[in-house]
Amino acid sequence: FWNFKSRTTLRFLTWFELLNIRPVSAARVSGRYLTHQKGLPGLPVPPLQQTCERYVRALEPILEVDELKQTRELVAEFQKAGGVGERLQRSLEKRAQNTENWLSEWWVLVAYLDYRLPVVVHSSPGLVLPRMNFSDKQGQIRFAAKLTAGVLDFKTMIDNETLPVEYLGGKPLCMNQYYEVLSSCRIPGLKRDSVVNHAKTSKHITVVHNFQFFALEVYNSDGTPLTADQLCIQLERICSASLQTNVEPVGILTTQHRDSWGKAYVNLSKDKTNRESVSAIQRSIFTLCLDGAMPQVSDEMLRSCAAVQMLHGGGSQWNSGNRWFDKTLQFIIGEDGVCGANYEHAPAEGPPIVALIDHAVEYTRKPEMAQTPMVPLPMPQKLHFNITPEIKKDIEEAKHAMNILAQDLDMMVTVFGHFGKNVPKAHKMSPDAFIQMALQLAYYRMYQRCCATYESASLRMFRLGRTDTIRSASSASAAFVRAFDDPSKPKVDLMEKAVNAHRSYTNMAITGQAIDRHLLGLKMVAVEEKLSIPDIYTDTAYAKALHYKLSTSQVPSKTDCVMCFGPVSSDGYGVCYNPMNDHINFAVSSFNTCKETNAAHLAQAVEGALLDMRTLLEQTPKAKL
Repeated sequence: FWNFKSRTTLRFLTWFELLNIRPVSAARVSGRYLTHQKGLPGLPVPPLQQTCERYVRALEPILEVDELKQTRELVAEFQKAGGVGERLQRSLEKRAQNTENWLSEWWVLVAYLDYRLPVVVHSSPGLVLPRMNFSDKQGQIRFAAKLTAGVLDFKTMIDNETLPVEYLGGKPLCMNQYYEVLSSCRIPGLKRDSVVNHAKTSKHITVVHNFQFFALEVYNSDGTPLTADQLCIQLERICSASLQTNVEPVGILTTQHRDSWGKAYVNLSKDKTNRESVSAIQRSIFTLCLDGAMPQVSDEMLRSCAAVQMLHGGGSQWNSGNRWFDKTLQFIIGEDGVCGANYEHAPAEGPPIVALIDHAVEYTRKPEMAQTPMVPLPMPQKLHFNITPEIKKDIEEAKHAMNILAQDLDMMVTVFGHFGKNVPKAHKMSPDAFIQMALQLAYYRMYQRCCATYESASLRMFRLGRTDTIRSASSASAAFVRAFDDPSKPKVDLMEKAVNAHRSYTNMAITGQAIDRHLLGLKMVAVEEKLSIPDIYTDTAYAKALHYKLSTSQVPSKTDCVMCFGPVSSDGYGVCYNPMNDHINFAVSSFNTCKETNAAHLAQAVEGALLDMRTLLEQTPKAKL
């Protein structure tokens, strides 16, 4: 849970520094955003030979010797002078010269819009906020109103193009994703989905309560956003107008396999009323989901159950129908103080979403403003749906499939409370590399082998940059984890090498020199030019390289929250973490249908690995780490 370019040499940055992004305020200058964007470099195409060498190196810890030998031969063939690799490389370089970003359009299609599994669990991340201090309808409405006012406050900066530009290592970052998260929505297709954005015209939000949808205008006639007091009145009206509970949960259709939802969408859209209601949801700024209370659970399990609510809503008997999962941004406010968000991944990565949420949550903590003079407000508009027997059948199928998926997901949210970023930083180590090596050690202790590991790296140093892959499993990490529990082996040097290898790969990735998107680009060129797919892509090693049993992401925030997402392979784990100064929030997921995986066991193993690595550091105070 799966939100950089110039060729000039970057100072060797720690991952902590990379994520400690500095915002720099800007004055209101019309068109400033576009000027800023034009000044960003384009995504480079790495040298072919460099990528081929790094690809083979990345396979070393996860392949058997004989498999590696065969792959070396195929790679040598692929990159030989005058060969197919060189032809594809030339075409890719030409594309890079003629497009804003040679990757971004392909990436959105391959990673999201062509991907046909449900967005729920498989693609869309959830975000769990700290539990808020209310436990009734009144408190829920008040908090929802303040949060909405906070999002609208952030939207003003987007609309005025006064959003502070972010910098990384002195270089400005692409701000495009911030302009894509509000007022946009995914639309299901029969074979491929699309995304629409209504930023120029959107004036309302969608509110869902008891599976019923409402369009709520959030701007006064003079163009000013509604205040928290005004929003409170409107949300109370919505809750009063939707007390009945025997309503067909139309929103659950958005949890389906995309092909099934594409067909159901055609059925749903035949009716004019349905078409208008769906259009109102798609055009809204964001969706606000007012949920009923969750089942009572122990304090220890509360965060994990909250993560389930944010990821999929808990199944048809709980809140899975109280959503529109195609909406780019959904805020979820439970009556019991359980709050968070879910976002559809196609338009953006986690960091812009987190920045928006940090701003909105901070806004809710501001003291109450003076009472707003009350002007009559128009009634929120209820969005009606005509449910035919065919649509009813689609809804029942969606409920059934959602319940199977909900039962299959194993989710564990833990707070590692022994230390946070402070310990690795005190030893001059990158906190992210330190945590990634703990994940490698934990996995190795559970399975006695290394696995392909994905960590998301931001490419926002480049115009329209999205992500590349940091491959955390390296020869250095393999040597480290294999030696760790062997008393006869020296470990500190190996840990230092593993951490440095990770930091080095991170630096490569954010400067556009990693291997995964380059290899994808070369393959896409072959497809577009109708060439036969080169053998390196049909080689079992390539499939193994992309079979991520650990899919990981660091999503830091000011708010003490954690993002969560499902595994990307049926026998793997999803691991998201937010390193705070003195603790680390982890969300670990796996599938119950896989007997080899267990989210709680991995979370426990990570805790043990982190503690053992700290002990090793403290026993070797002079180590130059």
